[in-house]
Amino acid sequence: MEVIHTIGRRKTAVARVYMSEGKGEITINNKALDAYFPSATHKYKVNQPFTLTDTLGKYNLNVSVTGGGPTGQVEAIRLGISRALCTVDEEHRSALKPEGLLTRDPRMVERKKFGQKKARKKFQFSKR
Repeated sequence: MEVIHTIGRRKTAVARVYMSEGKGEITINNKALDAYFPSATHKYKVNQPFTLTDTLGKYNLNVSVTGGGPTGQVEAIRLGISRALCTVDEEHRSALKPEGLLTRDPRMVERKKFGQKKARKKFQFSKR
């Protein structure tokens, strides 16, 4: 099996996932998964596509992720992994699709408008 390259996005985070057959080693920006994401919930989200498809420990991942915060980066990585698993075997789609792991979350930060304090908050109105 050759290296499979996919991209996952969430908010402003962009994750490039390179998946190949191996022992299940995950490196994110040249760091181990435990070093890059110490939180247990973030580790769970990264491994979620593998647990749903029963492929935990079968593939090595090399991920480069930029932009956004930790949660946005984790969800971008999760989307990239899910897309890579679907290119390996199309049957994984039936396990990942109902969980919503193949859907790109379109929610982005709303821009600030001129004449306002923030995106929706206005300056205080004074009648007199």
